[in-house]
Amino acid sequence: MAMGKFRELLVHNRRAAAIVAVMALSLTGASTKPYSPQSKAFYADQATVEYVNPGLAITINSASVVANGTITVVYTVSDPTGLPLDSAGVNTPGAISLSYVAAVIPATQEEYLAYTTRAATGTVIPTTQQPGADTGGVVTSVGPGQYQYVFATKAPAGFDATATHTIGIYGTRTLTAYNLGTDYASATFNFVPNGAKVTKTHDVIRTASCNACHDQLSAHGGSRRGMDMCVLCHTTQNVDPNTGDTMEAKVFFHKIHMGKSLPSVVAGGQYIPAVNSHGTFNYSTVVFPADPGDPRRCVVCHSQTSGAAQATAFLTEPSRAACGACHDTDNFATGANHAGGIQTDDTQCANCHVPQGETDFDASITGAHMAPTASSLVPGIAVAITGVTKGTAGTAPVVAFTLADGKGNPLQASALGSLSFTMAGPTTEYGYTNFGPDTVSTPGYVTESAGKTAVCSAAGACTYTFTHVVPANATGTYAIGVEARSSVTVPVLTAGTTVQTAISYGAPNKVAYFSVDGSTVAPRRLVVPLASAACNACHVNLQVHGGLRNNTEYCVLCHNSSNTDASTRATATVASDKTAPAQGINFNLLVHRIHDGVNVTADGGKPYIVVGFGGSHNDFSGVLFPALTPSGEATDLENCAMCHTGSSEQNNLGIAGLPPVVDPQGPINPIQHFSSACSGCHVDLPAASHMLSNTTVLGEACEVCHSAAGAFAVDQVHAQY
Repeated sequence: MAMGKFRELLVHNRRAAAIVAVMALSLTGASTKPYSPQSKAFYADQATVEYVNPGLAITINSASVVANGTITVVYTVSDPTGLPLDSAGVNTPGAISLSYVAAVIPATQEEYLAYTTRAATGTVIPTTQQPGADTGGVVTSVGPGQYQYVFATKAPAGFDATATHTIGIYGTRTLTAYNLGTDYASATFNFVPNGAKVTKTHDVIRTASCNACHDQLSAHGGSRRGMDMCVLCHTTQNVDPNTGDTMEAKVFFHKIHMGKSLPSVVAGGQYIPAVNSHGTFNYSTVVFPADPGDPRRCVVCHSQTSGAAQATAFLTEPSRAACGACHDTDNFATGANHAGGIQTDDTQCANCHVPQGETDFDASITGAHMAPTASSLVPGIAVAITGVTKGTAGTAPVVAFTLADGKGNPLQASALGSLSFTMAGPTTEYGYTNFGPDTVSTPGYVTESAGKTAVCSAAGACTYTFTHVVPANATGTYAIGVEARSSVTVPVLTAGTTVQTAISYGAPNKVAYFSVDGSTVAPRRLVVPLASAACNACHVNLQVHGGLRNNTEYCVLCHNSSNTDASTRATATVASDKTAPAQGINFNLLVHRIHDGVNVTADGGKPYIVVGFGGSHNDFSGVLFPALTPSGEATDLENCAMCHTGSSEQNNLGIAGLPPVVDPQGPINPIQHFSSACSGCHVDLPAASHMLSNTTVLGEACEVCHSAAGAFAVDQVHAQY
């Protein structure tokens, strides 16, 4: 087809599609910007968006391998509306750059073997062939947006035409000329060269499972996206020539996520699987976020609800490579550290390591990887606050609550290890209410132990009367939250011997709200989803402070605007912590700064160190936030929606009258409330100066520029795609 005709057809199709889209959106009242708030196009000029149609989609239509080994793929490149794109970027905006991979699942294997490879040299292995993209192939246009690629690489002589073959295509569409960044896309296509139906696939972990933490699983510049793309190259062929370490998926991915918990690292070693022109890749400090820090939760990645065809493979097909990746001091050749002794192949693994045994914590795969708080042997605690009475100004509140185990059986308060209630208010913002001279170490709140004085019926209906009163001048809505903990002793199989181990477990924190002056009850504003749902997407079972605290709605009672770690500094176990100023621990500062982790010092800030209970030294400078940038790098905090709900990061900016936040180690102390949140990530002095210069005696001016209607709305300036 002539290029002039091609362009004419594209323009006609785009105009027709735009008219249809506008008509449909007008009828429904929907926005004319069908893009996510994380996309630059969401905020771009409408005329530019309609002309460019940002985005990239790759669809593989067909593929073949003929008798002489020639590999051919036919594919379409389009924008998100399905309109075809010109790969050269001449007839449609944005040049497209694509790469092509071909691989096979041999009949005797369940993992891929790449056809397309590249030579690599190194200091440990002089030369090797690593999986990579094809080079030297021929691209031919076969229709609007449709292309054929003939690989330069050929399948080897005698290739198995009955085996599943897969083509992967990954690439970019460059739209920087339109201030719309770069679009990334990948696609894979399974087929059998002899035309038979595909019955064998490699489908162990779905990308959706990875994206719970990684936001958008991508790597190597960002264009290789999704697990189905990753496994085409992370095969047994993939060995780093400078370290000799394998990059095979079931080894490499396990070891990366184990990181700091690898036995070899615990023993003083490091996990550095690759050294190349891009740098030294050291994963020795990675902490798996589940629980947090408990890598035994295999189903976080090996989800049993994702729909993956081989989701149970980790239970039914144990191997030396997969298991030895995490248990990396076990030597199957010599039998060292392996209770089963020498194993020359994988045929005997499943004899001992059955999917599930008779009890938790046995030698079965499920038992050996049982996270303590997920065990069926843990009775559980359920505390529900059913009401608050006498909670008016100048009186001591009476809390009515029920107490039961995880199965609903009633409990007595005296049977628990601890049971406490925390009172704070008002809900407009916690932190500046004085509950008495004995609460100086708990500014803005008071916590009382109720384990010995709560009165419970045989059915588990209980009451507790506070000893502290609601301040006489209190107004508005106050909150009372509950925490409880107990422990149970369970049998654990260790090195062939059963031992008794105590497991501590906490109750889900509940918070109840009550009016102290007869006004309408107004719960605290919602910033993150209730019950820590967003947190648990990564943390699975968020628990801190010995398992006592697990709900952000409860966390903010203590981590309030006036609180610091001053009460624990005197007992600091690190001498320099004793003489340093107290650290601000207001929740909006604390959470942003913790998750900012390695970026804090890199961006010019000071290490965020909190002195905890017992004087513990907690330095969060090494935290690696798992969300990935568009280019595939970790530590990306741009997608606020991963934690925030309802765009609270920008919509809450208009809330007036919030008190300042105490931040003794910050450049501004006290710092205004919303500036405090932003300073959690924007840690350098120019950012602090900007915040200070936009604050007057009347308050912060953040909403002028950074609210949803502002020229620099929070979501807009954080958009990347």
